Amino acid sequence: MSGCGCNQESSCEDTKQKQNESKTDSCKIKDLATEESKSSCCDNEVQQEPTPDEKDSCCSKQSNSCCGSDSITSPEKIRGSEDTATFISDYSIPKMDCSAEEQMVRMTLSSLVDVKSLVFDLPNRNLKVLHNGESNEITAKLEALGFGAKLNKTEAYENKEQAQEASTFLIPKMDCSAEEQMVRMALSPLHEVKGLSFDLAQRQLVVFHTNGINEITTKLEALGFGAKLVETVKATGELPEAPDPTKQAKVLKLLLAINGVLFFIEFISGIIAESTGLIADSLDMFADAAVYGIALYVVGKAAKYQVKAAHFAGWIQLSLALVVIVDVIRRFILGSEPESSIMIIIAFCALIANVACLYLLTGHKNGGAHMKASWIFTANDVIVNMGVIFAGVLVTWTSSAYPDLIIGILVSLFVLNGARKILALK
Repeated sequence: MSGCGCNQESSCEDTKQKQNESKTDSCKIKDLATEESKSSCCDNEVQQEPTPDEKDSCCSKQSNSCCGSDSITSPEKIRGSEDTATFISDYSIPKMDCSAEEQMVRMTLSSLVDVKSLVFDLPNRNLKVLHNGESNEITAKLEALGFGAKLNKTEAYENKEQAQEASTFLIPKMDCSAEEQMVRMALSPLHEVKGLSFDLAQRQLVVFHTNGINEITTKLEALGFGAKLVETVKATGELPEAPDPTKQAKVLKLLLAINGVLFFIEFISGIIAESTGLIADSLDMFADAAVYGIALYVVGKAAKYQVKAAHFAGWIQLSLALVVIVDVIRRFILGSEPESSIMIIIAFCALIANVACLYLLTGHKNGGAHMKASWIFTANDVIVNMGVIFAGVLVTWTSSAYPDLIIGILVSLFVLNGARKILALK
């Protein structure tokens, strides 16, 4: 029995021993299993490595093995093999809580050609790595960063993009951008949710997901917006684009600034003008500012921090609303003389601010028609602003404080309901 240059009188064991003792092994094949090293194609007297053609002619055929054993190859070890399995590894990374650390992770794994895709979930400190072959090298790279990376599991990856479903929900009480943010926060912990498409004008939400429709429905119903599942169909076409975190942060900062400034202006003006309507409307501004502030604060935070931040803002909103209701009752008893001109001017400024906020959130995404429908016909914030303006006109016309007191109590109840919705977040 002969190979490519092996001594015919040598046994398989002798050949194997010579290979192990040789200082120059001219037949190494990267990533093949150890059984293939038993091939008898090499002689211990060879001092130079053969050419690739010589390797192919003497070492590539399994039938040339002197021991008759088959060559064993592992698809996980052959980089670029068409038969290589594709895996998804799930990691918990406790100290990865901002975009800078995300970039460090990306740079660390960029040198690994087996890594095909990275899916970051900063709020939950989670990373999913889509890769070929074993995850040992990936795990070692992540652990070296010192972020506390821990491998949760590695499993075969099945591309479910084509099997996703689209569930349409009718949400009657979702009629402003702040409530859209609350819906996003409520669904953000669910890994099954792949995309969200909002239509505030029609009070509709389309959720693109893989499974877990029951949990999605439960989350939406808990908000108290009257969410009702209309239909679930197989998703077609591309998923809605996920918002760019950087651009989203800029928009949220603008929204927070607009609502925060108007809150103080309306609140102080309400005290000066002795108008409960303006004071109550300022709380509506505070409610929106709180939601935007929460959305900005929880970027890079875990889901539990989202809920805690939301509840904190909800309790503040609830307390302020109760204070205003008590003040309205006091003014009903002791009387008041609201300044109608200040009411009208400040409420009109608040109306413009709300229109600007809605434009920032929806003007570039869904077009002018949707924006117009959202803020003119459906946004409760706009209705509240116009209610205060109308109350100011009635105060001028009737010389009575009752229109201001009535709008004040109505808006306060509206703010109380908003606080209840925020506190319902789980």
